[in-house]
Amino acid sequence: MPLITVVLTLIVVGVLLWLVNTYIPMAGSIKTILNAVVVIAVVLWLLYGFGVLGHSGEIRLPVVK
Repeated sequence: MPLITVVLTLIVVGVLLWLVNTYIPMAGSIKTILNAVVVIAVVLWLLYGFGVLGHSGEIRLPVVK
């Protein structure tokens, strides 16, 4: 996964989340849940993208010799 794709995606997701938090009125607890879901989704996407997590869910760690 190219680094520019990662950076641009993180910027777009961050701006969209900021826009939702700023301009859409909702309860504070719903904003907290929304923020947590977005952060978890982005972290999982990064782990899949860099090959730490496989598509079957196993965790791949480098072998240390």
